[in-house]
Amino acid sequence: MQVSLETTGSIGRKMTVAVPAERIDQEVEKRLKSLVKRVRLDGFRPGKVPYSVVKQRYAASVHQDVVGEVLEQSFREASSQEQLRVAGLPSIDLVSSLKQGQPLEYVATFQVYPEFEIADVSGLALTRVVADVEAGDIDKMLEVIRNQQREWSEVTRAAGEGDRVLLDFEGSLDGTAFDGGSSEDYLVEVGSGRMLPDFEAALVGMSAGDEKVADVAFPEDYQAENLKGRTAQFRLKVKRVDESRLPELDEAFIRQFGIEDGSMETFRVEVGKNMRRELGNALRNRLKQQVMDGLARLHEIEVPEALVQDEAVQVRDEFLRNSGLNPDDSKAGGISAELFKPQAERRVKLGLIVGEVIRKHNIQLDQARVDTMLESLAASYEEPEALMAYYRQTPQAMQSVQAAVMEDMIVDWVVERAKVEEETRDFDAVMNSPQNQVSTAETPAAGDTESAESTGNAVA
Repeated sequence: MQVSLETTGSIGRKMTVAVPAERIDQEVEKRLKSLVKRVRLDGFRPGKVPYSVVKQRYAASVHQDVVGEVLEQSFREASSQEQLRVAGLPSIDLVSSLKQGQPLEYVATFQVYPEFEIADVSGLALTRVVADVEAGDIDKMLEVIRNQQREWSEVTRAAGEGDRVLLDFEGSLDGTAFDGGSSEDYLVEVGSGRMLPDFEAALVGMSAGDEKVADVAFPEDYQAENLKGRTAQFRLKVKRVDESRLPELDEAFIRQFGIEDGSMETFRVEVGKNMRRELGNALRNRLKQQVMDGLARLHEIEVPEALVQDEAVQVRDEFLRNSGLNPDDSKAGGISAELFKPQAERRVKLGLIVGEVIRKHNIQLDQARVDTMLESLAASYEEPEALMAYYRQTPQAMQSVQAAVMEDMIVDWVVERAKVEEETRDFDAVMNSPQNQVSTAETPAAGDTESAESTGNAVA
């Protein structure tokens, strides 16, 4: 086999491969002979079909199968021979005619994993936020829990702040209806901020059976281009007004949350545990995002397009699943993976950097930390032992935990070498911050470590 390699860019490669006809012919002959023993043809006893008949009937299809397999095998062999780390599938251009008895010659165009040095992270400036859960924070959380368990009942009075309104609405611009601007039997909690301010304000003072037209201003940064900075008219028809009642924090209420003794003291302890667990996750995510931002800034890497395209599909599917859609449903077909390409490119880049740090510094997975993370994940479930057993018996699920632990270890590796300042904040300041959680766009692509509601959304 002859191999000729050409460099077409920092990570671009073009490789010409020529495979002798003998390699293909020998494999074709071997398979045809094996067919003699197995093929069944009318007029011949099993195993007695002449080789010449088998060859005449099956040679073309067998040759085609062999060529496909040899092409794949020879590309792997040539890549190994040239010590190439190929990223994604190559584009193949055939040079030869693929006729029987002819050599196989083709040109493969592809990209390789980039080679780069890990930058010095000692100059990175990081802020480690320190916070704790105080008694007052638990008091606030108990009120949040009460609010989540509110009971709604219909009233005959006009709607006010905090009430829930069931209504139909129809929006229009200059007398013309627009997509996403209409809905029936839509529930709105007045003052929740879920809808645009003018929309919610218009509901105040309306009772069941009332109708009116309200002007609703859309902000300049609204997501829909045709609505940015515009004022629409909404025809509102209220069907029902509900008011809420907060439950008492008594034993019966507390027992709903699995607190068998129904005591407030035990309830506060359990709530505090959950809050500290969520706070710990938020603090780790905040620090992790700083580290990943820093690593991305320090490294200029050309990432392989094939990896970015594959990752864009993964990011798109994650977005759809988080939105309650099945990526395979026809409804999801209009959402192109191309929209998620910037996030995918960043994830691939971070995955390459993280993978290089692991290889260069021989960072080994800490099994004790895997067990600790698994226990932490299971702690919020009713049957933690069953969940842990599921993870340990499901390789794909376990790999996700291991990948998360490895990312934490990379964060620790950077923090040990960077310039770190501590900043004290309270629970609310951390949990209500936009930086509370790391988005999918900031998470390294796991595979690279080897190297709105459908209706009424226009006013939401």
